[in-house]
Amino acid sequence: MKILIIGPSWVGDMVMSQSLYRTLKANNPDATIDVMAPDWCRPILSRMPEVNNVVAMPVGHGSLQLSVRRQLGKTLKQSGYDQAIVLPGSLKSALVPWFADIAKRSGWLGEMRYGLLNDYRKLDKVAFPLMVERYIALAFDKAEMTSAKALPQPLLYPALQVDNESTIAACQALGLNQDRPTLAICPGAEFGPAKRWPHYHYAQAVAQLIDTGWQVWIFGSGKDHPVGEEILAHLSDTQRTHCINLAGQTKLEQAVDLMASCKAAITNDSGLMHVAAAVGLPLVALYGPSSPDFTPPLTHQAKVIRLIDGYLKVRKGDGEQGYHQSLIDITPQMTLDALDELLAGQSCAS
Repeated sequence: MKILIIGPSWVGDMVMSQSLYRTLKANNPDATIDVMAPDWCRPILSRMPEVNNVVAMPVGHGSLQLSVRRQLGKTLKQSGYDQAIVLPGSLKSALVPWFADIAKRSGWLGEMRYGLLNDYRKLDKVAFPLMVERYIALAFDKAEMTSAKALPQPLLYPALQVDNESTIAACQALGLNQDRPTLAICPGAEFGPAKRWPHYHYAQAVAQLIDTGWQVWIFGSGKDHPVGEEILAHLSDTQRTHCINLAGQTKLEQAVDLMASCKAAITNDSGLMHVAAAVGLPLVALYGPSSPDFTPPLTHQAKVIRLIDGYLKVRKGDGEQGYHQSLIDITPQMTLDALDELLAGQSCAS
């Protein structure tokens, strides 16, 4: 069976989509899975052994470009796909499989996609509360999937595959060494400062960890680099020698490979949080207005800290510098205690 997946456009969602690919392969080991995605997704998808090929999506996120989608669909008609599974909920994301005349086109109904999808599911958010459950459900006949309770357990969480040679190469390219245990921190987040734990809290936690023998690598995109510099500015000269701001300095594949070599992570609710979970890091995940009830870190080695309930759609909090008060209220000591608890549990398990 040959399956085309129309993949999501965000780092975290793309990582979580691996649960679907793993489930499809578990159900049918001979299945061939191709994923249509933007080029930036290739580094993530290349570390998913279930994915056979990445089909480039030349249309940017949010852009219709109907003629481009039509031409791409016509090109894919010759590829012999038996099924397409559409993960985004937009109408435009379902167009290419329809233009390609793929016999079975599956997905959640979304934006009025009758006809574009011929194997559509009507979403009950209470029955399928987690995004990963909604993804995995598409690997099964819709008659079987009345709620997440029908999914086979345990769920197959994302598991990015990183080889040691790639990690060594990334360290050499960036002049890094691991003469101390390494903590990954991911202080950035999309959509403004309201989802970010304050940089001064990160700095205080980092300073304490460095003083006890850790080194720290700061991960993120180019726009997260200033946050990393703010953290560094709060450290002493000696502490700064053990804290490296890699935000914006790595390719995405290098960030994945380097993160896989770390011992643990402290992270905001972000795409890199999902990467950290998928490479097997024990992690402390810090939530404010966004909720772990929909997209939690998919790992059994996580401590989630959140001091409020519900979901708040805010991009700038009422606290200082746009931080949300619920994140300001998470103290560095709370985070360090959670990290200690995680690592102590890992030691006992080993």
